[in-house]
Amino acid sequence: MRVNKITIIMPAYNAAKTLRKTYGDIPDKLKKSIILVDDGSHDGTVKVAKSLGIETFVHPQNRGYGGNQKTCYTLALDKATDIVIMIHPDYQYDSSLSLELVRPILDDRADIMLGSRIRSRKEALLGGMPLYKYLSNRILTICQNIILGQNLSEYHTGYRAFKASVLKKLPFHRFSDDFVFDQEILVSAIYSGFRIGEIPVPVRYFPDASSINFKRSVYYGLGILVVLIKYLIVQLNIYRSPIFQR
Repeated sequence: MRVNKITIIMPAYNAAKTLRKTYGDIPDKLKKSIILVDDGSHDGTVKVAKSLGIETFVHPQNRGYGGNQKTCYTLALDKATDIVIMIHPDYQYDSSLSLELVRPILDDRADIMLGSRIRSRKEALLGGMPLYKYLSNRILTICQNIILGQNLSEYHTGYRAFKASVLKKLPFHRFSDDFVFDQEILVSAIYSGFRIGEIPVPVRYFPDASSINFKRSVYYGLGILVVLIKYLIVQLNIYRSPIFQR
């Protein structure tokens, strides 16, 4: 696959303290095309982004994590890009690994790539991942692998890369505006037969990195179970869902 352009998207919310470090670690050859969408931040995220020369768009009101991604992907596709990399600007993910993340896509060995934080339990916990999040991550990932017929080590990472052609075929505007968007786009991609790969990335949990609380985590987990149930009944031709298309 010959790639002409890679675009990085950053769905941002109150990332003023970490954006500069995240941007600084991005390989120089990838800094030519970066889009940041600010989802109604209350800090200086937009000011920092503009000072770095990042193309910046602002939601006048908070649209949610999924809603932010919808804007990000739409803007990236408008640029006629070939690959889209999502990097959270909260410095939780190692943006210096972006070229490694897209390499299997460049070699046409994968359509979607994930940066997995789960190489071992020890690494995940030493990196600051709360125990309840680690356990729920493991349980949900096992369930997802069984139901979806995959063998991924983690579905819940926010460090991702997509072929633009995949995003054009997935009905992502029909997905949730909340955190479960991350799972709907992966399950929809699996339903459509796209290939998903992964590389290991470091775990970074610290006070300035964004992280949903326990209550939101429970809602997120329940939302994933609902998506998996929809997938099963669609596969059985019992139900037709607008988020699953071939």
